Amino acid sequence: MAEHAPEGWTDTEQELWEAFRQGDVYDRRCGAHATDDPFGDAVWGAGRTVRAEVLAHLLLAGPAAAPGRVSSLRMTGVRVTGALNLAGGAIRQYVELRECRFEQKILISEAEASTLRFVDCLAPRMEASRLATTGDLHLARCRIREGVRLTDARIGTDLLLNQTRLGCDRFGRALSADGMTVHQDFEADRIEVHGELSLRTARIGGRLSLRGAQLHAVPDNRICLNAVRITVGHTCYLTSSLDGGWFGSRSYYGSGYGQTPPPDAPGLPFRAHGQVRLSDARFDGACLISGEFHLEGDDELSLRRIHTPELRFTCRMRPTGTVSLSRARVGNLVDAPDAWPLGRHLGLNGFVYENLRPAAPFTVQQRIAWLEGSTTEFQPESYEQLAAALRRDGADDDAREVLYAKQRRRRRTLPLPARIWGLVQDVGVGYGYRPGRAGLWLLLAWALGSVWFATHRLAPLKADESPHWNPVLYTLSQLVPVVDLGQQGWNPGGLSQYVSAGLVIVGWLLATTVVAGASRMLQRG
Repeated sequence: MAEHAPEGWTDTEQELWEAFRQGDVYDRRCGAHATDDPFGDAVWGAGRTVRAEVLAHLLLAGPAAAPGRVSSLRMTGVRVTGALNLAGGAIRQYVELRECRFEQKILISEAEASTLRFVDCLAPRMEASRLATTGDLHLARCRIREGVRLTDARIGTDLLLNQTRLGCDRFGRALSADGMTVHQDFEADRIEVHGELSLRTARIGGRLSLRGAQLHAVPDNRICLNAVRITVGHTCYLTSSLDGGWFGSRSYYGSGYGQTPPPDAPGLPFRAHGQVRLSDARFDGACLISGEFHLEGDDELSLRRIHTPELRFTCRMRPTGTVSLSRARVGNLVDAPDAWPLGRHLGLNGFVYENLRPAAPFTVQQRIAWLEGSTTEFQPESYEQLAAALRRDGADDDAREVLYAKQRRRRRTLPLPARIWGLVQDVGVGYGYRPGRAGLWLLLAWALGSVWFATHRLAPLKADESPHWNPVLYTLSQLVPVVDLGQQGWNPGGLSQYVSAGLVIVGWLLATTVVAGASRMLQRG
């Protein structure tokens, strides 16, 4: 014998009771878009209104399914009055609510459910902390004025917030999902958020996709994305909605929860207006960043201490604030020279990367400028890291160029006497990385000596005279003492004495510098 709806239920609610038993979709739309739009101003009357306590009764203590059917709550175009309170309950039936209006909060904290789908729904707020589902949680294309709380929630498969609009609570948070676990993918493509999107210590088993997301910080909270210590099992996308393939994404093709664009539609770039914190995050696949970062004042894109096999930083617009990669560790660094900020707004202290894979031509001089534009302090490890990466790619000449730049940058931090000696080494042989300069300086010294000798013509020798003392020959005899050039025993005087002494000093300095430079090159391999 069929069960009947409790007494006092309206005709609409009794029809919903029977649709629940049959597992049918309960659709109250009239077919006129202006009227059916859940985000519009049209008034929905009693024929489209159901009390929240009716939904709670169906889901927590509902009737048995009709013979041969599977009960489920599938409802479209319905207005729900009162707060839907399912907190702590066990929801066994499949739930899919489309184009519905909720006048008050949706409360499902600490509840257990299979799959919950809210699509194109309007609600003031959703409280779902410590919610546990064995299937999906979908909030696609919804508008939730005061945000969503998913703190410590456990989602069995996918979490979808594609094209959803979120406002914030009184603390400036639009999505509070700290400690959340999603076993598969978390997709929030083209989401629009006004407030903080907080994912601290969250664990995502698959992808974290924020392609085309529009994140806006609020005046009381300058953080728009806070994903400190997040763990992502595959790839993190902070990219355009077309990067990685619009039609290849499940959120836009085949699922029905996104609007498929025409083939020639432009991509919507990821935009962050406020601080972005990804410090201490781990991305087991890759981290792809190609969005726009509008940072003001002390706002920062923090990638401190992240770990990932590949970091792609290919922003088409330079970030307007600071980007910090301090002590981050990545495998492949894929970047472009125009992607990084200017004006000492780049932190590379302790940044470790294995290979450089530029997405656009990136010369060694641009790399050196990239390093020297990172901070106002000299950081030798940054130069060593870059040189090591270039050497692994077989670019030994570029690696030596970087190490030469390191010595020149270091000289500016030394006391005056050391700077003078460093300048001599730089001009002489480029700190050992320009050994060819030593030969040029020796050749110049020889040429100067020859000019001096040529301008001092000697009188013919008499029978009892020895050759006139020659400063050039005398200098060579001092530089190479084992060679007797007929200048031994002479006692030079006047200007010749200073010329010869100067040539001896220059020669010994150049010889010492050549030996030091050659030794450094041998040590570097």
